Amino acid sequence: MDYKNYIAQKICVDGVTTAEIYEAIALPPNSEMGDYALPCFKFAKALRKSPVMIAEDLKNSLQTDDVISEISAVNGYLNFKINKDGFVRATLDKILTEKDGYGSSNQGAGKTVCIDYSSINIAKPFHIGHLSTTVLGGALYRIFNFLGYKTVGINHLGDYGTQFGKLISAYKRWGDKETVQQGGIRALNELYVRFHQEAETHPEYEDEARAYFKLIEQGDEECQTLFRWFKELTLKDVQKIYDMLDIRFDSYAGESFYSDKMQPVIDELKEHNLLVESRGAQIVDLEEYGMAPCIILKSDGTSLYATRDMAAAMYRKQTYDFDKCLYVVAYQQNLHFKQFFKVLELMGKAWAKDLVHVAYGMVSLEEGTMSTRKGNVVFLEDVIQKCIDKAAGILVEKNPNLENKAEVAQKVGVGAVIFGALYNNKIKDIVFSYDKVLNFDGETSVYVQYTCARAYSVLQKGGVPETFEIPTLTAEEIELVKALATFPETVASAAEKYEPSYVARFAVDVAQKFNKFYFDCKILTAENEQTKNFRLALTNATLQALKNAFALLGIGIPEKM
Repeated sequence: MDYKNYIAQKICVDGVTTAEIYEAIALPPNSEMGDYALPCFKFAKALRKSPVMIAEDLKNSLQTDDVISEISAVNGYLNFKINKDGFVRATLDKILTEKDGYGSSNQGAGKTVCIDYSSINIAKPFHIGHLSTTVLGGALYRIFNFLGYKTVGINHLGDYGTQFGKLISAYKRWGDKETVQQGGIRALNELYVRFHQEAETHPEYEDEARAYFKLIEQGDEECQTLFRWFKELTLKDVQKIYDMLDIRFDSYAGESFYSDKMQPVIDELKEHNLLVESRGAQIVDLEEYGMAPCIILKSDGTSLYATRDMAAAMYRKQTYDFDKCLYVVAYQQNLHFKQFFKVLELMGKAWAKDLVHVAYGMVSLEEGTMSTRKGNVVFLEDVIQKCIDKAAGILVEKNPNLENKAEVAQKVGVGAVIFGALYNNKIKDIVFSYDKVLNFDGETSVYVQYTCARAYSVLQKGGVPETFEIPTLTAEEIELVKALATFPETVASAAEKYEPSYVARFAVDVAQKFNKFYFDCKILTAENEQTKNFRLALTNATLQALKNAFALLGIGIPEKM
């Protein structure tokens, strides 16, 4: 049962819709106050009454029933206590019946969401800085799918620009096919770094690079062949990382894909009299909107990111007819997205309001910052492998006889990397620490995975009961069930706020409450069969909810640790 909806349907406040009441109902910070609470402060102005009086009047207008066992008015809050037996039965039945579908819905039926994420640069390393966009976008992709949306994952490849001319220049001067073929993206990165080092004393190399890029644009066969090869090597290398992180895409249409789609954008801007010349460049003046001008064409006639991004947005709307198009890109690009969203709006695109910049903070290692040009980058593959290796060492120490150590270490190590990037609010900067993400006792994926292994062990020994009855409930059992019941709402909120951290925090909260229940309530040696079966069912429901939460984040659950 959706208890919030049940309560909202019973409450009548003049001038306030049932949906608004539903949104206002929250979980009280202290469970002794009630299971749900309606703060009445927001109604005070409209009703011209104090919140205390509103809560008291509402309390007097409502009656308890089989679902609501108690109603109270305290300091402007209307508090509700739910019939515990019915609530526990309904929650566990829902989880154990729906299984892998628990928490899902069809709210997105008939709607399409495009998600632009990861967006790696061809021939540049897939480094730690790409972690957030990749796993955040991957989690949102799964969450929206889970809620019934048609979700389109787009890897908007960085495959356009002078850097490819630099690579061709470096390859022709210092590279050889065999070394690059074997070394892949790392060999390409070494050439890129060397180019910048050599160009400091040979500035003419920069002119050569621009000339090579122009040849790519003009379709020169040799340059096009090298460009396609660099792209092929990059995608082959990064696919290994995508496979480890359980990341998938429906489109790899990168910047170069839109090279022939920019002129219609420029023509349309001219039709709307939006283009203005400034120092030889073509811009859209956004001063009256408090923004710097959006540069469409540089003085030499070449396009910029904004031009290509507008072409991409128009293509996506035409191709997918999206209801939302999300751009999972770091907050440093806030102005860029505000600018080109505004330009599309000025062009009369009503759907510009459906474009959303999902901004996130930066990820760095404790060692410090990185620079691709200078060569001090930290490859994401190395970070993941180090986590897997460290996890393997910890597992051997904790459980020398563990079977499938390599498989478990993979799930633990990869999970630690993903969870480390998703647990905090997305806008926060993250300093990645191997020790913190692999802490068995902290708010980590390892803690949740270990909790699941504990639940698996209990169920292996006690079995999964076919039926169960509700015994006299303990506080620990009620608190755990209350936490489990919030999962559908948590998933919906994660989608609404583009915030997978809600799901990650749900998992930690449930794991903490399960462990308190596990230590305080006997399961296999419970006082009677009824209590034992109920606790086994509760353990099974907890395991299911945690598996569902981690599946949305892209993290595997080992059965033993």
